[in-house]
Amino acid sequence: MATTLVQHIGTGRRKSAVARVFLRPGKGEITVNGRPFEQYFTTESARAIVRQPLLATETADRFDALILADGGGVSGQAGAARLGVARALVEFNSELRGKLKELGFLTRDPRAHERKKYGQKGARKRFQFSKR
Repeated sequence: MATTLVQHIGTGRRKSAVARVFLRPGKGEITVNGRPFEQYFTTESARAIVRQPLLATETADRFDALILADGGGVSGQAGAARLGVARALVEFNSELRGKLKELGFLTRDPRAHERKKYGQKGARKRFQFSKR
């Protein structure tokens, strides 16, 4: 007879990055796209962003996190992973929702890249105006 795998799933998005997070009972190991957490997110700030919901709810040593990140850059993927972890924690225990919401971990950051406008240098930057 097959044993059932207990896991809690959360999806996070930030900029153009998407992260699918699977929380499984464990010792606190985090794996991102099959690589160790420290190897994937090389900056300490990105690592801190991903760990925030686990540390806020004091569940960092209770779960192993498997994160599948796609699209965007390092900071976008870290933000997406943070939202995914927070959503997975709410699926695990709905009583954590108030604490996570208060800290802003359940809010999807709507800021995204603004497109370049035609006839101009960038999204906001303009060519220098010449009166004569």
